[in-house]
Amino acid sequence: MRSRYAAYALGVPDHLFRTWHPQTRPAEVSVPDETRWTGLDVLAVVGGGADDATGVVEFAAHWRSGDQQGVLRERSTFARRGGRWVYVDGVTS
Repeated sequence: MRSRYAAYALGVPDHLFRTWHPQTRPAEVSVPDETRWTGLDVLAVVGGGADDATGVVEFAAHWRSGDQQGVLRERSTFARRGGRWVYVDGVTS
């Protein structure tokens, strides 16, 4: 989760593509230039341990764009694939 947030914050779409489950990722992944990500709060974690195949992370990501600012809240599902965690999908609130 933190590496994906960092990829958004630093504008590294290749990392986002590699860490997205191939069954759910879009054909192309981009990062909006005008959005500046300013902080990440991990609110809850369910599963995702060494013996788990899946995990859920609830987070709040803070952003700014021009003179606007806000918080993106999402409950993201991850799956272990080839020994690595990949993003499956998420529900925003």
